[in-house]
Amino acid sequence: MNFRWVLMVLVCASFLLVVPRMKAQGTVTQALQGDAAYRLPPAKLKVAIELNRKRTVLEFADMGWTIAQMVLLLALGVSAWMRRAAVRLSRYRWVQGFAFYFFFLAITSLLSLPLEVYGHHVSLEYGQSVQQWRSWFGDKGKSFLLSYVIGGLLVMLLFFCIRRSAKRWWFWFWIPTMAAVVFGVFLSPILIDPIFNKFEPLQASNPALVARLEQVVARGGIVIPPERMFLMRASEKVTGLNAYVTGIGASKRVVVWDTSIAKATPDEISYIFGHEMGHYVLNHIYKGIAAAAVGLLAMFFVGYHCVRWLIARYGSAWGISGQEDWAAFVVVMLVFSVLSFLGEPIGNGFSRMQEHEADVYGQEAIHGIVADPQAVAQHSFQVLGEESLDDPTPHPLVEFWTFSHPPIAERARFAAGYDPWAAGSKPKYFGR
Repeated sequence: MNFRWVLMVLVCASFLLVVPRMKAQGTVTQALQGDAAYRLPPAKLKVAIELNRKRTVLEFADMGWTIAQMVLLLALGVSAWMRRAAVRLSRYRWVQGFAFYFFFLAITSLLSLPLEVYGHHVSLEYGQSVQQWRSWFGDKGKSFLLSYVIGGLLVMLLFFCIRRSAKRWWFWFWIPTMAAVVFGVFLSPILIDPIFNKFEPLQASNPALVARLEQVVARGGIVIPPERMFLMRASEKVTGLNAYVTGIGASKRVVVWDTSIAKATPDEISYIFGHEMGHYVLNHIYKGIAAAAVGLLAMFFVGYHCVRWLIARYGSAWGISGQEDWAAFVVVMLVFSVLSFLGEPIGNGFSRMQEHEADVYGQEAIHGIVADPQAVAQHSFQVLGEESLDDPTPHPLVEFWTFSHPPIAERARFAAGYDPWAAGSKPKYFGR
């Protein structure tokens, strides 16, 4: 069977496995939510099921369409045309490389735009976003420019490694890639995030909340100075609640969305902060970088062998002479897209584990600060789920493949029952 048809069959199979079973999920959800720790009123439940079905279809369609784009660029000779156009522009490799990558990025961005536009339309339709189209397209333009500059440099680095070591480029490219990942994690809170959102010291807008959060910090026996606590003006674009830890070293910080402050109580914000402090204390960012290093090394190694096989098998049909050909970049992206899709459950499983650890830490961290940590944590998930319109019983395959966090219902159920200070129990992260 032709290679591109194998890929298309795999993409179509994912829809056949997921979508039909999701359509029946509504009645199951209604039957099971009963006295669950997280539940939605019937009208909101119906909307949540509809929205999550669309979210899932969009997520699988996005990855499937990304893979299909690479196949089409190769099969239709577009990759070879981009190579010829770039080479005609200049004899200098830097000009050729950035020209080729511009063609690639522009074409794939245009091909991806309809799905992205529909995705934003869905977010607006279901009240998950309030970002106007002008602002949304502005963010897309910023993303394009950043991707072009950073991606272009990585493309040049990739082909430098290929030319210097045709059989070991996967390893030599992995080293600077990981350096770029670490550098990006450090710089993102300082240079990248402010391009898309507004940040301000939490102390400036809500000193009372900072004082409350410092109680949680003291409970953990660590130091997170107020100058590392930031408020993000998320309400200008979205309606959901969130908080997160980002950066490493001198750029490490905790960010709380203004929507969380507006829609959650001080006790619930204390728990949300305790959760984020858990990421901070448990070194989840460093562990995530280490996991990414292992995953990327494996993907680059497997990807190298797949790229060589594909070029040997289909190179002449695609107009690609070898790995050093600019057009071979599309083959690399095809392979990495497929491997990323197949590896997504592993990365998300690791993320869900870290999120559960942070849930445990956050609930233990607010013990003695709030009157009822179990009720506070449970209701925090109830508020988060209602605002995000999370389905109480997502499809197991969707959860396994796409969820970076445990399902809201599972987190709420755990929070309601977790009492490590009860007789015969022991806290995981805090002494008695």
